[in-house]
Amino acid sequence: MEIETVNLKDKFDSFTDYWSPKIVAELNEQLVKVAKFKDEFIMHQHENEDEMFLVIEGKLLIELEHKTIEVNAGEFVVVPKKTNHRPIAVGEVKVILFEPNTTVNTGNTENEFTVRNLDKI
Repeated sequence: MEIETVNLKDKFDSFTDYWSPKIVAELNEQLVKVAKFKDEFIMHQHENEDEMFLVIEGKLLIELEHKTIEVNAGEFVVVPKKTNHRPIAVGEVKVILFEPNTTVNTGNTENEFTVRNLDKI
């Protein structure tokens, strides 16, 4: 296996779709994903996986049942498994996600946002 650096700007520049994570690396059965978010996602939860959102650019709101968390560029938040949450992008937001390789982006909900076969870029 060849060891290479990952240029985040190049990775983000390589796609334009929103809410469709792309795999950029694997780490101990975890996937490192990049994604662009815009507008609102859906309320959902993950039964077995925690989810980490690291904001690279923009402002992300994570709506929970009783509060909303603001995550700005250079900050991250970990959403524990079984926690209902809805990401809301203020404008366009670029994020890195660290998740187990079993994580489906819409968790316990199946709809038009669900992406099961992620592109590796």
